[in-house]
Amino acid sequence: MDSRIMDALKDRVLELGPTAVIGAYKNFKLTRDEDGIAWLLFDRANASANTLSGDVLAELGQIVGALETERPAGLVVRSAKTSGFIAGADVNEFRGATDPRQVETEMNKAHAVVDRLEALKIPSVAVIHGFCLGGGLEIALACNSRIAIDNARFGFPEVMLGLHPGLGGTARFTHLVSPLEAMTMMLTGKTIDARKAKSLGLVDAVTQERHVRGAVKDAIFGRLKPHKQSLLGHLMNFGPVRGILGNRMRAEARKAAPEEHYPAPYALVSLWEKHGGNRAAMLSAEKTSFASLMVTPTAQNLIRVFFLREQMKKLADGENSIEHVHVIGAGAMGGDIAAWCANQGLRVTLADMKPEPIAGAVKRAADLFGKIIKKKTDQRDALDRLIPDMNGQGVRNADLIIEAVPENLGLKQKVYAGLEPIMKEGAILATNTSSIPLQDLRTTLKNPQHLLGLHFFNPVSRLQLVEVVSHDAVDPASLAKAINFVGGIDRLPLPVKSSPGFLVNRALTPYMLEAMVMLDEKIDKATIDAAAEKFGMPMGPIELADQVGLDICLAVGDMLRSKFGDALPPAPDWLRDKVKNGELGRKTGKGFYEWKDGRAVKTPSPVKPTQEMIDRLVLPMSNVCVACLREGIVDNGDLVDGAMIFGTGYAPFRGGPVNYAKSRGAADVVAALEMLRAKFGDRFKPDAGWAKYK
Repeated sequence: MDSRIMDALKDRVLELGPTAVIGAYKNFKLTRDEDGIAWLLFDRANASANTLSGDVLAELGQIVGALETERPAGLVVRSAKTSGFIAGADVNEFRGATDPRQVETEMNKAHAVVDRLEALKIPSVAVIHGFCLGGGLEIALACNSRIAIDNARFGFPEVMLGLHPGLGGTARFTHLVSPLEAMTMMLTGKTIDARKAKSLGLVDAVTQERHVRGAVKDAIFGRLKPHKQSLLGHLMNFGPVRGILGNRMRAEARKAAPEEHYPAPYALVSLWEKHGGNRAAMLSAEKTSFASLMVTPTAQNLIRVFFLREQMKKLADGENSIEHVHVIGAGAMGGDIAAWCANQGLRVTLADMKPEPIAGAVKRAADLFGKIIKKKTDQRDALDRLIPDMNGQGVRNADLIIEAVPENLGLKQKVYAGLEPIMKEGAILATNTSSIPLQDLRTTLKNPQHLLGLHFFNPVSRLQLVEVVSHDAVDPASLAKAINFVGGIDRLPLPVKSSPGFLVNRALTPYMLEAMVMLDEKIDKATIDAAAEKFGMPMGPIELADQVGLDICLAVGDMLRSKFGDALPPAPDWLRDKVKNGELGRKTGKGFYEWKDGRAVKTPSPVKPTQEMIDRLVLPMSNVCVACLREGIVDNGDLVDGAMIFGTGYAPFRGGPVNYAKSRGAADVVAALEMLRAKFGDRFKPDAGWAKYK
């Protein structure tokens, strides 16, 4: 929303004529217009977005008490923030919760406020712009009706924190719209736009800012009838139907997340299944269920991950000055990096030695834009920003050149020799190398201070991490610009010092090579993958190797073994044969698995994986992360955990490999590594850095 409108909103409530201030509060402003309608403006102090804390809800309770006495003609609840209505709960208040009884006591206080808002004897309407999420949507649901500005988005993201809605949303939502639609939104955490919200019955009207006054008067004075649940929706809340639908919901949840790791979806289904036919009972039971989830390790670790993301975002809080990006190499990584940058509004030139890779990259970009960009005109504009550049002339005007050619030192240095003389002054040369130290890459450059690493992860559109790699001769200003560029394209930067494999690939390589050793031991590939998945990884190391590409895995493994020796097992000869035969994984349709329609064709594991199998795969990752911290490759254990979660999908509910080791107990991890070392060799030797954690 235009800031000028919001300024006017704060002072004059959308220019409704003379208003009378009837209450001054820390986080709210309450006025009354000439029609006798009270306008409650939420403007949380010292914050860019509205969130709900205990203090905020207590103040809202005071206001509701005043309204019960004042009895205006109606109540309008709005946000004075340009960012949106309410972003949800203040997650800071969730951290460190250990006592479910204490949590439930606080939830009782919060419920009492929202229940009183709903029970007001005057018509109430929420006017919503921007985001309306979690607790914010629950506040809106407590109003009699909801009016959405065309840019509004709605959702319940609590499941991403290991929770379900806790301010009455589970009951109010399933008794307003189709319970199947409501439960799907709460179980997936997905957001919907204003038009979809209107079709569901979540909002009663969608309008433009200039028409808000009329829409509000229609709602307050009865001309806009609030949505009521349909007969079909009502029948879905009937006991036997809830049982059938609940079983289906559990089955769908199991496909995405096992109950032992992610209890929240199953708790939500049980809550609705048991109490969905009785709104009051469900409101009451919701508090107990929410409190029980809050204190679980899953919720506390996912809350930690939320703050890890915020911490990494803040690393790139400066303005992005990069406008033109030139990408060299239109393969899977280079093409997808170029597409993502174009999607984020940058001008991108894409160069390659042959036209076919560029054509393939443009086609993949078009497919991506079709999935993530709604408007056809915006899809077209994004494609227009992605410019094929066979002659490589874009380098002359680019602010940032990203080299994404194959992992070959000589080839990369040859590319640099052609680039350096024609780069404009102040331009940054970035390599997307996944493993080659920048100290090696820079040796032929006249101006090595402008070289740095920007290591993206595959798939670029889904994995948020970008390692920003420095070396001892890098220009600090260029490094700062690169970090801000990463934030500017909606990715998370990890500052990392140049070292073989940097952080993520160095930690991930022993995980994948150990899987190869296990294959050599005739352990079934499905069992190996099942061991990792049982731990909580999104996919096992065998499938991941196929996803990344066996040629890339082999190159990285060989390079790191040349640097770290017997700390890593050698790549087996049969893996080299597969690469020679072109069986590279997903990109060729065959690797360890057959691939059809972008998915691995898998059969269930013939046997259950053991804890030893799990430890062989995951403990070396924690061991390497501790080593990187000891060596100063990354200087912050939280950032290490964030990098592994956002760069590899490391089980988020574990909180990252360092956090997992701390939770399990460093002494226990070291003992387990020593046992593996005695049985399988020195590659499991505990790093000296563990002494810090004992």
